Amino acid sequence: MASELEIDQGNDNKGNMWDMEQKLDQSMDEEAGKLRNMYREKKFSALLVIRLAYQSLGVVYGDLGTSPLYVFYNTFPHGVDDPEDVIGALSLIIYSLTLVPLLKYVFIVLRANDNGQGGTLALYSLLCRHANIKIIPNQHRTDEELTTYSRTTIHERSFAAKTQRWLEGHFTKSAILILVLVGTCMVIGDGILTPAISVLSAAGGIRVNKPEIHSGVVVIVAVVILVGLFSVQHYGTDKVGWLFAPIVLVWFILIGGIGIYNIWRFGGRVLKAFSPLYVYRYIRNGRKESWLSLGGILLSITGTEALFADLANFPVSSVQIAFTLLVFPCLLLAYSGQAAYLVHNLHHSQDVFYRSIPDKIYWPVFVVATLAAIVASQATITATFSIIKQALAHGCFPRVKVVHTSKKFLGQIYIPDINWILMILCIAVTAGFKNQSQIGNAYGTAVVLVMLVTTLLMILVMILVWHCHWILVIVFTALSLIVECTYFSAVLFKVDQGGWAPLAIAGVFLLVMYVWHYGTLKRYEFELHSKVSMAWILGLGPSLGLVRVPGIGLVYTELASGVPHIFSHFITNLPAIHSVVVFVCVKYLPVYTVPEEERFLVKRIGPKNYHIFRCVARYGYKDLHKKDDDFEKKLFHNLFMFVRLESMMEGCSDSEYSLCEPQTEQSRDFTLNNNGNTNSLSNGDLTISSVDSIVPARSPAHVNVTFQSSSHFSEVDEYEFLSNCREAGVVHILGNTVVVATRDSRFYKKIAVDYIYAFLRKICRENSVIFNIPHESLLNVGQVFYV
Repeated sequence: MASELEIDQGNDNKGNMWDMEQKLDQSMDEEAGKLRNMYREKKFSALLVIRLAYQSLGVVYGDLGTSPLYVFYNTFPHGVDDPEDVIGALSLIIYSLTLVPLLKYVFIVLRANDNGQGGTLALYSLLCRHANIKIIPNQHRTDEELTTYSRTTIHERSFAAKTQRWLEGHFTKSAILILVLVGTCMVIGDGILTPAISVLSAAGGIRVNKPEIHSGVVVIVAVVILVGLFSVQHYGTDKVGWLFAPIVLVWFILIGGIGIYNIWRFGGRVLKAFSPLYVYRYIRNGRKESWLSLGGILLSITGTEALFADLANFPVSSVQIAFTLLVFPCLLLAYSGQAAYLVHNLHHSQDVFYRSIPDKIYWPVFVVATLAAIVASQATITATFSIIKQALAHGCFPRVKVVHTSKKFLGQIYIPDINWILMILCIAVTAGFKNQSQIGNAYGTAVVLVMLVTTLLMILVMILVWHCHWILVIVFTALSLIVECTYFSAVLFKVDQGGWAPLAIAGVFLLVMYVWHYGTLKRYEFELHSKVSMAWILGLGPSLGLVRVPGIGLVYTELASGVPHIFSHFITNLPAIHSVVVFVCVKYLPVYTVPEEERFLVKRIGPKNYHIFRCVARYGYKDLHKKDDDFEKKLFHNLFMFVRLESMMEGCSDSEYSLCEPQTEQSRDFTLNNNGNTNSLSNGDLTISSVDSIVPARSPAHVNVTFQSSSHFSEVDEYEFLSNCREAGVVHILGNTVVVATRDSRFYKKIAVDYIYAFLRKICRENSVIFNIPHESLLNVGQVFYV
């Protein structure tokens, strides 16, 4: 017992997250074969890949596909005088589409997915697994044994290792987090601006054919469509998603066909734009109008970020096929056809899309355009929900209600609070700006900032994850930054013409996210530094110095080791504690999901007669805790299984008898190993230790266990004891830690902690609701922490 106390005290002094005496850091050789990208290992038949490529049209390419509605309008908002300018702008559009969506995203960035998940936070999670850059230190080496925890080995003397050490500096960690949050906020801005500009541009077709209609009517029609769009979000895309792919497919065929018609009708002069010489000529003239027009040309690649953010439900090969065989050619034809029409009708630059449509199919195209705009808006709204869910898992967003709208697809979620905020802001942008030009300026600012953040994160991925040669990294960086910085410099000139909108929106969300993350970090540090040592618990004795009343107390904590301060605070103020105490830690890891069979870790704290356990429930950023409506049932199932297996091991180790061999070929072999005073049972990923152990608690399927000695049947009494305590009642004990700034804190810290963070805690959901805890079983323990 003395040696056990010494080890525990030593670990507390070192600040380790887990007790190292458990000897959990096993050799990773056996598990290394599992730590692969499980998403990429899936094999798809050629027919299935084509089918998924078709389905991806409605989810991935709606935003990018509707760009022809407003690109030339925003490129030449005041008209165009020289046909050569039209050809030069078309040349820029062609090479922008080639360099950014095709080469950068489709063939490079998509390969940096995190087990099929895309977006800035997915890249951040990927980097967190290869470098210790996560600011909240709630990870342990045992988490690396998860089958979804894909990670590559870094040589100590390599450039990647030097980069890793640089990233793990405190300042660099914070800088990367802020960079990721900026990218996340800009994606949220996309969720506001995409529906505004897409729906308003589509509705603008009414005035082209009916010029007598006032522009205010168009705005009203757009607002009505937006209200309807956001009002049906709670049904989920699964209910109407089967319509998306056919609509977008018809849309691409129509714009491609109209492009061919206009090239045939007005001549192929514009095809000269495929020569990069016209890009040089367009930029060389040095006119301010040409430079500012880059902000409009940038809109031709908007929606590219959705390629990456909406990747979740499709293999990379399907997305690549859909883009290269259909989306890319149809977009080139659509822009070329509009340019051919515009060269002969220079005064129609503000409504060139609808003007270039043949009269006989005008209204059918208008209907399809409106439907395509709704699909594009739906894709960005869904992507916004997904990225906020990821931010929640990283502790970077206040707790909000997350609803799963589909039993088939885990990624299809609905967040009511965010939905109505997006709707209000979207209507405000549409009604406030009233024209596509200012909304386009705002949209371009948001898009280019997301692309810059993705580029910077991709550089780190290429170094740390892919171990690319430095020449390849430099080539990728140079080409990406040249294009994106050029566009960024152009949108900077339009900050006062609408470009301020996404910056203002992103600024508010960034403030909220950073303050929430700061408060979450401080609360975690408070729990970490104020936790009670095991020596104190063991010194209290089996009764913990109190009356042990029947029942089970589930003490929720953010710590995966040590005794939380809330527990010592509780027993200091109350004279009784439950017969069984379980410290429950729900933590999120930088993986997209944790398999159900690997979710729970169970640990015994102290001797058996103390009846104190720890249960760690691990989730990925795509998992939803509330989805486990029977979370308590699963927790007790794993706890009881742990007790059974532990008593089983002790019974076998102390007798001359061993486990019988499995009676089916599918069952696994159980091997009994003696290692000093610790008796363990190994089953691949399963390791049970009889002394203060922590293991994945799994059911031993297809195994027939028979004891030949009855001398240890008394060990089963603990199982019965736990069952009786559960029947007596279960109480959930939650800590209600209030974070307050000290008197000598700076004014901005007081504002952030005492006002902003306190306000966010009041309006966000309580932990008891997140954990789905009945009110009659809830007990809150309050405590104040000064920062």
